[in-house]
Amino acid sequence: MDPIQAFIDFLFTTGIGQMLQEPLAGAIQAFFLAIGFLLIYLGLKGIEPLLMIGIGLGMILANVPGVHLMAIPKPGEPLPMLYALKSFILDTEIGPILIFLGLGAMTDFRPLIAQPYTLLLGAAAQLGVVVAMIGALHIGEIGTALGIPLPKFELHEAAAIGIIGGADGPTTIYVASKIAPAIIGPLAISVYSYMAAVPLIQPPIIRLLPKKHRAVKMSMPRKVSDLEALLFPILLLIVSALLVPSSAPIIGALAFGNILRECGIIEVVERLAKTAANELMNILTILVTISVGSTMSYDYIVAIVDSDPSAIMNFLAKTAFIFIWGLLAFATSTLGGIFLGEVLYFITKGKINPMIGAAGVSAVPMSARVVQREAIRVDPSNIIIMQAMGPNIAGVIGTATVAGIYIDFVHRFYKAFGYYPWIG
Repeated sequence: MDPIQAFIDFLFTTGIGQMLQEPLAGAIQAFFLAIGFLLIYLGLKGIEPLLMIGIGLGMILANVPGVHLMAIPKPGEPLPMLYALKSFILDTEIGPILIFLGLGAMTDFRPLIAQPYTLLLGAAAQLGVVVAMIGALHIGEIGTALGIPLPKFELHEAAAIGIIGGADGPTTIYVASKIAPAIIGPLAISVYSYMAAVPLIQPPIIRLLPKKHRAVKMSMPRKVSDLEALLFPILLLIVSALLVPSSAPIIGALAFGNILRECGIIEVVERLAKTAANELMNILTILVTISVGSTMSYDYIVAIVDSDPSAIMNFLAKTAFIFIWGLLAFATSTLGGIFLGEVLYFITKGKINPMIGAAGVSAVPMSARVVQREAIRVDPSNIIIMQAMGPNIAGVIGTATVAGIYIDFVHRFYKAFGYYPWIG
């Protein structure tokens, strides 16, 4: 055999050669590579860099032609690097749950404890979670009626899409890993993108409120004792485990992290709480973001939906819809929060600034900061960030609770048929 011809044949079995031999696979890999580089660029520009850089890197590594780091191995073959990472971090749910442990160690529940009514604002801000789920479930039927080719989602997919409305990345990933692993990548990218865009999305909605209402100055929350701060996560765990068992893993991890923070034992606080809030969170951020990004790859799509071109295109259509629908979900959640804030404004005869309802989503502390900036925009002397942190923290609990309800409902719904679509 001619050595030169042999070398040319070899080139066509790797990298770009494979992209040329399989045009559809090559086009999808090139598209995902471009998105991966875009996410890294956005991260380098300061847009959620801790998340965007890792997700972008995962997409790039998973779509390098000819390497197949995300391909599902055949029996007896070693696990490719990214597939092994995803299997351990996401499929086992270890990553999202431990992230909640770190979040608990980082979170001060005192603003919520001092203002119990803000739990209502956190609940009202789950409106987008419900609306987005119902809308996604029926969007296919609406498209058929209008003669528009819109993607169709099953119940488990619609429920996972709805969680985007809570603007909570770890909860979205947790729910997707439980009931909709096929779309975990689009969901994660969507929710983190809108979390980064909180300063752009929420202000126009907040400004729908009358200026007089936005100018309300609130009294500072009362001082919360150390005993109250310690008892709260314990009671939170007990109540969530009894009422919504499926939320117990993530709320339990959140409570455990907070107990480490509030226990008052110097050795525990200095070693365990700080480790959970810093080193552990940093490691998990790297592993989870790379794992999530790797699911946006041709190899993973083929493994999930088959190699049929129409199935692949349907998956990409769903990806595009999820990104668009996530904006509606998040905006609706913000509207739900400020609507109840407005109701409380009238009930309390103007003592509550309705803007703090916008902080009822789980984007901590971004939404609370947005509310503070909007308050200063109306009155530079108005400081309400501590009041806004109450509903912001309540939003985390609210989204985790709704996530547990969704998981329970979806499992019970499909149990009647003896078939779970995300398993096959």
